[in-house]
Amino acid sequence: MIDNTDVARRTVLRAITAASGTALSFTLAQRAAAQPVDAAASTASDPFETAEIDTGENTIFIRRYGKGSPLLMVHGFPRTSLMWRYVAPQLASKHTVICVDLRGYGRSGVPASAEDHYPYSKRAMGNELVTVMDKLGFSKFDLVGHDRGGRVSYRLTLDHPERVRRLAVFDVIPISEGWARANAKFATTYWPWILLCQKEPLPEKYLLGAPDAVFDNPFGQGSFGPDVRAAYIETYRDPARVHAICEEYRAAASLDIDHDKKDREDARRITCPMLHLWAAGGPLDSFYGQDGGPLGIWRRWADNVQGQAMKGGHFFPEENPTETTQLLDAFLSA
Repeated sequence: MIDNTDVARRTVLRAITAASGTALSFTLAQRAAAQPVDAAASTASDPFETAEIDTGENTIFIRRYGKGSPLLMVHGFPRTSLMWRYVAPQLASKHTVICVDLRGYGRSGVPASAEDHYPYSKRAMGNELVTVMDKLGFSKFDLVGHDRGGRVSYRLTLDHPERVRRLAVFDVIPISEGWARANAKFATTYWPWILLCQKEPLPEKYLLGAPDAVFDNPFGQGSFGPDVRAAYIETYRDPARVHAICEEYRAAASLDIDHDKKDREDARRITCPMLHLWAAGGPLDSFYGQDGGPLGIWRRWADNVQGQAMKGGHFFPEENPTETTQLLDAFLSA
């Protein structure tokens, strides 16, 4: 739990940044803890820098921690880069940790979509993150993604295998594998897949009408305090952002499946070392026993994958950050 009294006393370091060529120079500027979203994510001993990276057609908000080999961390629904607030500082002694807000979420830009939803496909989102890392001067990097961010991450790895040294995905299987096994249990459990892919404006109206409800169910709830909850919910008060999130789910029910199927037809596989962690007792832990569990499914896609179940539910990086960090550190150090 976050102690709101302590949060109010914290000092936050924020960067004022400017992009130049393929690199970005960071300048630190002190700020009072006036923005609880950042105060909740940092302490005096765990400073981070923030920046908005211009990708040409959009801007991506990042939090940057530490020094060392580059590590890109990608959040899922309904979170933002703030979800890594406990894990990223623990990895910062060995890595330059870049935590991004996906397009449409948090403080990142909201590009216009298209009739086929391509701007919110995992391919488009992954390509954008490659550009972000180029702007930061990182041609190769380790990659970690949770939930929707895990799907952006595996797509990025398949599309740009030369860029990713190691891949970790949390509590997800490939999109096409999920849809191929969809049944009534899937539909009642993974409600965002079913609801948010519907034609507009139905899902947009639901989310905008009751943004708090997103965080009052197993796909949104957590042990965070009101400051972090308020920061997360802010995304769902903005009609443009809500539309973008629904567009990503629409892409997941159409283009993303096509992209997965083409990979299978072309025998494209994830060749870098891969780690998959999933929630103990959660859907992935119980739905796919006939497939050898989630690792059995990922081994259809990856040459070298390891993993295990984790205590803490779907959001174990927030609920169980110490064990999550230990396993990640061991994997990234191997």
